[in-house]
Amino acid sequence: MTKAAVIGSGPNGLAAAIELARNGIEVTVLEAVERPGGGMRTSELTSAGVLHDNGSAFHPMGKLSPFFASLDLAKHGLSWSYPETDLAHPLDDGRTAVLLPDRAATATSLGVDAKPWRELFYPLVDRAADLVEDVLTPATELPRHPLLFARFAAGAALPATTVVRRFRDEPAKALFMGCAAHSFARLDRPLSASVAMLLAACGQSVGWPVATGGSAAIAAALVLELESLGGQVRCLTPVTDLAQVPELCGGPVDVILLDTSVKSALELCRDELSGVVRRGLKRFRFGPAAFKLDLELSAPVPWSDPQLAAAGTVHLGGSAREIVAAENQINLGQMPKRPFVLVGQQFVADPSRSRPGRYPLWTYAHVPAGFTGDASAAIISQLERFAPGVSSQITAAVRRGPAELAAFNPNYVGGDIGSGANSFRQLVFRPRITTNPYRLSQRLYLCSAATAPGAGVHGMCGLGAAKAVLRDLRETPGGRIRP
Repeated sequence: MTKAAVIGSGPNGLAAAIELARNGIEVTVLEAVERPGGGMRTSELTSAGVLHDNGSAFHPMGKLSPFFASLDLAKHGLSWSYPETDLAHPLDDGRTAVLLPDRAATATSLGVDAKPWRELFYPLVDRAADLVEDVLTPATELPRHPLLFARFAAGAALPATTVVRRFRDEPAKALFMGCAAHSFARLDRPLSASVAMLLAACGQSVGWPVATGGSAAIAAALVLELESLGGQVRCLTPVTDLAQVPELCGGPVDVILLDTSVKSALELCRDELSGVVRRGLKRFRFGPAAFKLDLELSAPVPWSDPQLAAAGTVHLGGSAREIVAAENQINLGQMPKRPFVLVGQQFVADPSRSRPGRYPLWTYAHVPAGFTGDASAAIISQLERFAPGVSSQITAAVRRGPAELAAFNPNYVGGDIGSGANSFRQLVFRPRITTNPYRLSQRLYLCSAATAPGAGVHGMCGLGAAKAVLRDLRETPGGRIRP
């Protein structure tokens, strides 16, 4: 039987392992830390019974992912919880833009911009699952729904600053730009509208759900699925040299997949890479960083606008113009006075995460790569801007800057939680320009978010890498894959 090792147990490592296992390959996943999941981990960071997501929090891609759709993770205990409002974006004039799990309600809430919003999103929302299937496919493969993808691409290829010109009023502009800012990229560059169009379309189709009990529940369900197929996950098993892998897996392995950063892949693979592959990987660039601040509050956030209390996610960035300026600054290596801040109120959808008088608030700010300062005050200032008095409700705080995030998950190089800059080249070709973005050598493959289609809890990078392995094994004389 063909044997494979997967180094790293993030969503893509587990996805690759599952796809290989259900095709008859014996798989062992090697995880360096005590719990699987990579960014999909949940911890009692502040006090017992109060659950904080360490990394990923909201999962529209997980709900619509073709890979997740191919599994019955509910049988392993995974369920989704939904906030009443996917996303809220407050403005300084007291108005709040909202993204709702209903396309008509979202458009209507945007007043004078209802018509252009409908024109932009309705065709995408109606076929969100088909759209996600095509968008989460490497650029080297033809889309299965070419007309739908062409419609998406017509807007996605543009700078976000160009797309928002179709809107007349600030709520629609800010709502779109806040979604675009999830890319950590300059928002005046081509393709910077793509993330906004995808996230907003998914939100108006299936919402932005959370995993009930925390994002760790996704990892737990994937591990159980892998084990049901005969695979195994070995935690507390770090790999610092590929020569260790056979011993750690109980014998020789035919292929090794790395759910790692490009930086780690270069270090691990050393002389096993050709000059062409090595040079291509060395051109890979990492993006700006996150500064994470997990808070425990004595009461829910005292938002100035009460409708924010029902939102799972809140964007604190002010106007579209202000968001563009802040994102440009972090890409130039400068710390904004008012950084773009994401706030997660997962307990709104999933009350099991909180306790009476103890409410977890998940926040992070966009900061320059390798930022060494403390962005806590800037984050709290943005909270106070739209929720006066929230500071007095903070009973505990856990700060993690770029260095601490990289220590928590080595794939977050320099605090880059997207595992690579979302530049034009790396949105189209990731991690290097090639027809096979996953294969590193005859036996080595990269399956992390550094590969196509990029970051997010969807498993599609791992699925793509596993399919590349299966394809190569079938084409290799003497390949030992089961027919």
